[in-house]
Amino acid sequence: MTSQPQVPGAAAVYLYREQTTDDFMHVQSFYIRLKVLTEAGKEYANIQLPLVTDIANVTDVAGRTIHSDGTVVIFTGKPYERVVEKTADVRVREKVFTLPDVEVGSILECRFKIRIDDGYVTSPEWFIQQNLFVRKGYFFWKATDDEVLNGLTDAISQGIAWSSVLPPGAAVKSTEVPALGNSHAYHRFELNVSDVPPEPKEEYMPPIHSFTYRVDFYHAFERSQDEFWKTEGRAWAKSKEKFIGSPGNLADAVSTLVAAGDSDTVKLQKIYANIMTMDNTIYSRQHEASEDKARGLREVKTAQDIWQRRSGVDDQLADLFVGLARAAGMKAYVMRVTDRDTNMFSPAWLTLDQLEDDIAIVVLDGKEQFFDPGQRDCPFGQMAWKHTATSGLREMDGGATAVANTPSPSYLQSQTQRIADLTMDADGTAHGTIKITWMGSPALAWRQQALRRDEQAVKRSMREWVEKRIPAGMKPEITTVQNLDDYEKPLIANFNVSGPLATLTAKRLILPGQFFEVNSKPLFPQPTRDIAVYFEHGARISDAMRVKFPADMQIESVPKEDTFTLQSLASYHSRSEAQATQVLMRRTYDLGTVFFLPKEYTDVKSFYDKVAVDDQKPVVLLNASAATAPATPAAAAKAGDDKSN
Repeated sequence: MTSQPQVPGAAAVYLYREQTTDDFMHVQSFYIRLKVLTEAGKEYANIQLPLVTDIANVTDVAGRTIHSDGTVVIFTGKPYERVVEKTADVRVREKVFTLPDVEVGSILECRFKIRIDDGYVTSPEWFIQQNLFVRKGYFFWKATDDEVLNGLTDAISQGIAWSSVLPPGAAVKSTEVPALGNSHAYHRFELNVSDVPPEPKEEYMPPIHSFTYRVDFYHAFERSQDEFWKTEGRAWAKSKEKFIGSPGNLADAVSTLVAAGDSDTVKLQKIYANIMTMDNTIYSRQHEASEDKARGLREVKTAQDIWQRRSGVDDQLADLFVGLARAAGMKAYVMRVTDRDTNMFSPAWLTLDQLEDDIAIVVLDGKEQFFDPGQRDCPFGQMAWKHTATSGLREMDGGATAVANTPSPSYLQSQTQRIADLTMDADGTAHGTIKITWMGSPALAWRQQALRRDEQAVKRSMREWVEKRIPAGMKPEITTVQNLDDYEKPLIANFNVSGPLATLTAKRLILPGQFFEVNSKPLFPQPTRDIAVYFEHGARISDAMRVKFPADMQIESVPKEDTFTLQSLASYHSRSEAQATQVLMRRTYDLGTVFFLPKEYTDVKSFYDKVAVDDQKPVVLLNASAATAPATPAAAAKAGDDKSN
């Protein structure tokens, strides 16, 4: 076997994958058999075992490499362990190892087990679709009888339930096995699959976990979806209220922040600004218990502890914000949402695990407004894009909760303005300045990068960001960055730039019509698409380029003005102004939504194909030797129209 016909050029293919779970033995067993097809496929010799927690451990690791001539090379080493996540409550580790002597044509085999501590109940996750084609797969769960109750009928039931996305024709088979002799009764779940395509890898697609083939099991003790979210919601809200405490606990804290005559909006702005000055350990580091003890700090149990420490993780700071708002006399609620960067909320998946981050809802002037105080440097009244247009569980009055949605902000909230002011010489080289202004989500991304890196590293990233977008050979050098530490103001980066701008021919100089898009490619080159198109957030991008040139040059043509839209959800407009010794190009791109269904792909592709074509239309100048007669700006514009037509 040298290839897999369904995926030409594939680096490797899974010949067989097996995952079995035995509740009686508290063990999950895994087996993988993989064929290496190309040089790139040799990378799959690096085996990354599942994450390990304090209640589970990977054991019985074995592997071997089988060469095409039948030679077998046994893995005799030992996996090494590394920490991938560490919090105050848990340390998450993984084990990795590399199979030996791998060649193109080798078959790789690996087995391992995950042993769960006694006293813990786990539910398996079957990740059916992988990054490689899967020829055969088998999944099995032997569930103890006391975990299976009457009424198991479909994806939602009392007892064990599951949420699944399966290949056509595949189905989970469930069977009750009665007790025989000394054996216990149990319930078995099985799934066989074959010829499973690789997980999709497209630009601008929704979080992959929400769309790949998989089965997520969980223990459901409610009889309906609605009952689950009400029951679990009440328990979640109770834990939040215990952490936040009564408003009186934070009354003294609020009195140091607000004045008696402040409006509710001013009070909330002051509270929010104070939260933003605290150490958000998501962006720095969490302190060890020994460090806290040395500083005389007790274990965090309440929002009041966070106030005293002036330090906490993102969720704790969001909850403290709610508590302070209440202490200031306002109605405020916690909402726990799905992070839209990694997942999409599904109410049919009956688990709180899909909810990841806390945000705040506060009533101002009789209207609920959403805030994201756990996101450092997020402007007041805005949210990180990953928390917008998503869903989750929110508090209501009287201890009740409800599944709810977060708002979608206006695309005008996130803007990028790019301005280039250049002077070009007769040889086509140019020098000048570039000014980039970011607002909303783009500014937040840079500021949060700065929290994890030093300022020089951020400046270097900004320079590289600009360099990728302007003509090759032009060198930007950053001069100043404004408002990096002031999240309520636009973030501005200023550059000096120089280098080759125009392409020279015998008679002409050809300049890019859109300076910041000269290196751009069509976003959607593929003719068809089976998965939705998904953008992070709506946005406006506004560009302007002015190029001054020597007086003995003339404008032969400039791109004509153009405008087109996509279902009133996106728009593009470009125009030019030609004068005697300079040309000004403008471009505005608006995106008002983040999600397009596969059936809309034809329209999406058509729109962005037009954008790509328009972005590459050049400005053409006649050089001094070819300019035989003066040209007026009106004549140049007409020449541009004639050439475009």
